[in-house]
Parts: sequence; structure tokens; C-alpha cells
Amino acid sequence: MLQKMSDKVNMLKAASVAIMWFVILVIINVILPCVLGEESQSGDGTHWMDFWVVRLLLNLLGYATIFVPGYLLMRYLRNIRYNETAAPSFLSNLIKHCVFGNDDKVSLESAEEGGESPSGTEESQNPMKRGFTLVFCLVGLQGAYLTWGVLQERIMTFEYGKEDGQGEFFKNSQFLVFINRILAFIIGMTVIFFRRQPHHTTPLYNYSFSSFSNIMSSWCQYEALKFVSFPTQILAKASKVIPVMLMGKVVSKRTYQYHEYITAGMISVGVTLFLLNSGDVTRHKGSVTTISGVILLAGYMAFDSFTSNWQGELFKRHKVSSIQMMTGVNMFSCLLTGVSLLEQGGFFDSFAFMARHHLFVVHAIVLSLCSAGGQLFIFYTISQFGAVTFTIIMTLRQAFAILLSCVIYGHPVTFIALIGIVIVFVALFLRIYANQKKKSQKPTGSTTTTSKV
Repeated sequence: MLQKMSDKVNMLKAASVAIMWFVILVIINVILPCVLGEESQSGDGTHWMDFWVVRLLLNLLGYATIFVPGYLLMRYLRNIRYNETAAPSFLSNLIKHCVFGNDDKVSLESAEEGGESPSGTEESQNPMKRGFTLVFCLVGLQGAYLTWGVLQERIMTFEYGKEDGQGEFFKNSQFLVFINRILAFIIGMTVIFFRRQPHHTTPLYNYSFSSFSNIMSSWCQYEALKFVSFPTQILAKASKVIPVMLMGKVVSKRTYQYHEYITAGMISVGVTLFLLNSGDVTRHKGSVTTISGVILLAGYMAFDSFTSNWQGELFKRHKVSSIQMMTGVNMFSCLLTGVSLLEQGGFFDSFAFMARHHLFVVHAIVLSLCSAGGQLFIFYTISQFGAVTFTIIMTLRQAFAILLSCVIYGHPVTFIALIGIVIVFVALFLRIYANQKKKSQKPTGSTTTTSKV
């Protein structure tokens, strides 16, 4: 009896400390934006919020509102072994699922349920049907992500309302991340509801790490468009195989073949040629490829590399399905960005911008639909045709995105910069070819770890 009372007192103390930190961080996040003001339209450094570093720190403080209290509670629950001592109830089961996961062993049959295995193979589909399926995946992926890219550049680099007088830029990159993630979360939950999934074992908090890195990579991507052109950003994305390889060594202790290092070097050379010879201008006039833009692109690649490697580890350890991964990551992304936007008044400012510029509402909705729909096309294409076909399609998408951006928005590309682009995409296709050839030569049943970048 005394032990139970002591446990309850300790639980209340831990909860009180977590709530105290939550309240303190909320107060800081509400006060700081009021003190610092708003980002100016020109972004010329006349206000504190004109500096992306300040906006980044504010966002991190917003995320700390969830992470700090959550960490304190998790540490306490693990110390007292809550999963072994708590009485069965809805709340205790929810806490166990969030902090400890389900430790039940999952059979291979159970892990393969839920629709992750290809539903159509060469043996079960005739060539014509398979060809139509491939065209469907190709058109779906290209349409979703090319439209997404065009709208992303339109939203972040052009003024709204300029035709009616003085225009204004949309400034809140975090809001764009939120609307993309909320729709993807809803779609993921709908698929889980209607389609059986594998038995879920991973603690839910594991998704928060890749969710945070996914948020940060998306934020860096949107912010970078204020300093570098969209073609520059696409080339930077193509070169992310380099940080992915480095992160793979750190996170997963992977080894890579010689051809992977050679193609990574070719990509580096191609990107360098493009960056040094791009005569483009951006939202910050005269700041072609500024230090800020380079840092943000590096941040994008680093965070995105961690996301893919961390999710790869979860797939391997817990056998989660792609839809479960999509839903779990987007759930935490909605929570983190939603809390941060509420604290800093981001929703109020963004909705006010929507009320002033109805065209932005259309762009934001289509952007979210393309982002969420694109994720579903990714999973479907990989399940039907494998990672190699998907990689080829997405590599072509990057080339088309550069071409489309140059045509629509008039980005100039010099001859040397064009050579750089060609080198990058030649390296990417060589990488795909070498990886596929190596895979076809591997003996059946081999367990050698290969790179998936």
C-alpha cells in the first residue's frame, strides 16, 4: 500500500516537472515573437526576424515545448519500469505503446501482412497491364512532384497581389510544412483504417526523430528558395547521395563500393560547376548563391539523409509498413509544427495572408495534395516495380524539374553550368546501372548490405 502511494507521489512529481517546463517554454515562445517583430517584405535585415537563424531558433524553441517535457516523462517511466508495474487500462496501454512499444515477437507471416508485398508481379500480370501500371506510376509521380516543385517556387519566390498594387511575399515556411503533413497524416490514417497492416511493435516516440529531421529538411528547403534558385536546389538534392553515404556510415555502419565513391565525386564536380557558373537571381536580389543559401541546402541534405537512414533502421528492426511509417512520422510532424505555429501566432498570420490573397489558398491546397499524393505514388511504385525503377523515375523528375523551372520562370543557364547538370545526371544513371548490375550478380540468399542512396 505504501509502495503504491509512493509511486503515485513520484509520478505526480515527474508530471509536475514536465508541466512546469511545458509552461515555461510556452511563455517564452509566446513572448519572443512579440519582442522580435515580423519578417519584413524585403528581408533586408532591418528586423531580427529577417535573419533565418533567428526564425530557426524560434522554431526549435517551439519543438522543445514537446521534446523537453516528453523526454522528462519518458526517462521517469523507463526508470520505474512502468511497462512492468502499471495496471491494465486504456491510458496505461497508450503510454506503453508510446514509450515502450509492443515487445511481442512478430512472425514473418505477420510482418509481411498489410499489403507491403508487391500486389502485382511479372508472373501475375500480363505485359500490357504491367505496362499501363508503369505508365500510371510514371505519370502520377511526375505530375505530382513537378507540380509540387513549380508551386513551391511560385509560393516562396514571387509576390502575391502585385497586380493589384503593392505585392507581398509569403514568409512562413513552417506553415507550408504543416499543411503538407496534415493532409498526408489524414490520408495515412484512412489507408490504415481500410487496409490491414502488419502488427505494430515500435515505440511511437521513435517516429519523432525522423519527424523532426523531416520537418527541418523541408523547412531548410523552403527557406533556401529565398537565397538560391530552384534549379540550384534541385542540383543540391541530386547531390544528397554524398551526405547520405556519410550518414549511412555513422548511423548504420554501412560500407560502399568504389563506383559509389566515383559517382559521388562526379556529382560533386557537376554541382560545383553549376553553382560557380549560374547567373541566376532570387527573391533576395543580387544574392545568387549566398552563404545562407549554401548553409540551408547543406542543412536540407544532412537532415534528409538522417531521415532516410533512421527510417531504414525502423523498417529493419520493427518491420513496419510504409503506410505506418508515413502516418507515424506525419503525426509527430503535425504535432510539432502545430504547437510551434500556435505559440508564435503563425496560424493567425498565415490565415490572414490567405484572406488577402485567395490565389495563395489554391496554391497551398494543390501543394498539399501533390505532396500527400506523391507519397502514396512512391509506396505504390516501389511495391510494384522495385526501388530501381522508382529511382530512375525520380531522377528523370529532377531533370524535368530544372527544365520546367527554366522555361516557366526564365532562369538563365550558362554553357558550363549546363555541362555541370549533364555530369550530375550521367553520374546518377551510372550509379543506378552499377547498383543494379551488382544486385543481379549477387548470389541468391546473400545478406550483404547494399547502399540504398
